[in-house]
Amino acid sequence: MTILTLAKALNEGMRKAMEDDSKVLVMGEDVGKLGGVFRVTDGLQKDFGEQRVIDTPLAESGIIGTAIGLALRGYRPVCEIQFDGFVFPAADQIITQLAKMPLRSLGKLRLPVVVRIPCGGGIGAVEHHSESPEAYFTHTAGLRVVACSNPADAYTMIQQAIRCEDPVIFFEPKRRYWEKAEVDVDSSGWIPFDEAKVVRQGTDVTLLAYGPMVKTCLEAAKAAEDDGRSLEVVDLRSLNPLDVSKITESVRRTGRCIVVHEAPVYNGFGAEIAARVTEECFYNLQSPVLRVGGPSTPYPPSRLEDHYLPDLDRVLHAVDRAFAF
Repeated sequence: MTILTLAKALNEGMRKAMEDDSKVLVMGEDVGKLGGVFRVTDGLQKDFGEQRVIDTPLAESGIIGTAIGLALRGYRPVCEIQFDGFVFPAADQIITQLAKMPLRSLGKLRLPVVVRIPCGGGIGAVEHHSESPEAYFTHTAGLRVVACSNPADAYTMIQQAIRCEDPVIFFEPKRRYWEKAEVDVDSSGWIPFDEAKVVRQGTDVTLLAYGPMVKTCLEAAKAAEDDGRSLEVVDLRSLNPLDVSKITESVRRTGRCIVVHEAPVYNGFGAEIAARVTEECFYNLQSPVLRVGGPSTPYPPSRLEDHYLPDLDRVLHAVDRAFAF
């Protein structure tokens, strides 16, 4: 085992993928000489050259459009969008072309493109740098959407995303980039790509989370022990497809369910999960499915983001509400 930050785990995962397959390319703004705004691609251009680690112009639509063309020529581009709020200029290429072209060609064309997006808040950034756009992409058929939450998963999931024949939107929790954990760098890089994972077992409430909120839920579960409550935490990992089986298995066991994410609750991804759980587990539920997330407002200035982001207290308050029914 090796101790790595989440950012370094992603770097090592991409490095291994590039060593294994000469068709893997990394491209984006400042990914080469600078090593990426968060240094996730640090050293890759030095080791693999400017033909495989490509500094692009500041043009997100052009990055994705070029990646589509490269994928049609047999390459496996890994695109970096510097910040979540910058992905919207590329939305047309992602939604209109990348997601639809494989089906439009009746499967004759495959587009193994990975779009890496640092997501969420908590780093004191300015406007457009702390978005949670996952619902836009989970709503778009034809895209796989995944979110890593820890270094070990980051190392394996990025390799799995690069190997995938489908386009993958890969969300990285930027405020967890510098957190460290053990990573098995000798592993095959293969994990069940579509499966959620129970990261803490419990009996009273199921907390469903992904990306940066997984750690918050684990902290809440630990704190709830003092009140004699046993919370189960499930890291969804894959948002599309969604591991409904693992989710409903947990909820049927605990009888209560709370979905936690940073994005606004209104029309957020948690609404889809709440609906699915209600449909599948209605007679097992002891309380309504609750959601914890951001308010329906643009992401605030950095001085106010602590009021916006769900924290341990807001998760525990939802647990109290679930027990009050």
